[in-house]
Amino acid sequence: MRGEATILHADLDAFYASVEQRDAPALRGRPVIVGGGVVLAASYEAKARGVRTAMGGRQARDLCPDAVVVPPRMHAYSAASRDVFAIFRDTTPLVEGLSIDEAFLEVGGLRRIAGSPEQVAVQLRERVLREVGLAISVGVARTKFLAKVASAVSKPDGLLIVEPDREQAFLLPLPVERLWGVGAATAEKLHRLGIRTVGQLAELEAATAENLLGRANGAHLHALARLQDPRPVDGTRRRSSIGSQRALGSRPRSPDELDIILTQFIDRLGGRLRDGGRVCRSVVLRLRFGDFAKATRSRTLGSASDRTSVLLGVARNLLAAAQPEIAERGITLIGISLSHLAPSASLQPELPIDWNDEARLDTVLDAVRDRFGATSLARATHLNRDPGWSSPVLPEHQ
Repeated sequence: MRGEATILHADLDAFYASVEQRDAPALRGRPVIVGGGVVLAASYEAKARGVRTAMGGRQARDLCPDAVVVPPRMHAYSAASRDVFAIFRDTTPLVEGLSIDEAFLEVGGLRRIAGSPEQVAVQLRERVLREVGLAISVGVARTKFLAKVASAVSKPDGLLIVEPDREQAFLLPLPVERLWGVGAATAEKLHRLGIRTVGQLAELEAATAENLLGRANGAHLHALARLQDPRPVDGTRRRSSIGSQRALGSRPRSPDELDIILTQFIDRLGGRLRDGGRVCRSVVLRLRFGDFAKATRSRTLGSASDRTSVLLGVARNLLAAAQPEIAERGITLIGISLSHLAPSASLQPELPIDWNDEARLDTVLDAVRDRFGATSLARATHLNRDPGWSSPVLPEHQ
């Protein structure tokens, strides 16, 4: 592991809402909610009133009746992301994007040409504000994990440097929820055992953490709690999964409605797989019930695939198995992830296909959508249906 704090984690503040406030000066300083039926994003003014992402629109307006609700403009967010990432790559060639509004940057080799990591971070924040008009928070640390925690602690519009001799003093008093990978279920399990801070988790033996949290997850979280994170910034890394999800609000949803949403997801994700020359081996269904408890269901394919019909069949089986629980508890969010991705070239060559083959059908449909637009061709069941919002994504590394 490196000996000095040279990794930056840069994270745009309340990204969608900040773009709206940037482009409409009358919204600045006011509580802004992006989205109608479900909150896609909220400004810090709205967050201060209790509004949160994925909250139902009615609940959000009850908490903040003077909020300004604006429809999403995905094209504007994509353009802002491209502008910010251009600044990242102009700063250093070592950029690892995590999402459209955050990235790691390795700046250890820039001291002679651009100054210390702190100076680089200051200049980066100034450029993003001056050239793109958005505030960005930056954490600087020796490891990726600590840099990410530091940027979160520094929000909004902050800069926090964690020098190596301050790492324990910074990290150990923080709540365990700050650890990368601790969700609500893991946090609840740790709390029941009296473990509420990172330092308390770090005091455990590694074997004890693995017994409590599972071998892989326990080892990972225990290592982070003990400041062990040797992962370098990797600008060539491709995603190991892709996915899409939709917050549904609180009203009941019929099985047919959920199936339509599922087919919309798989149509888009299958096309993304093929565009990127990828195949997937696992399909993961993510649910949030009416009581806000979360559940994950997954299935591994016998052989990796990028075929829409194959992926949809697996996703439908997962959803069918969850329907009794959905009927009993309600549902507020549904999502699909395609994971364990690999290059399609890694598959054995297929036999020649004819025009009736599903693979050729996918190819033809992709070609039509590429030429005439993503909405030019759709399933009959999707006609006059809300397609939902397709969030901007980082382009695949080739």
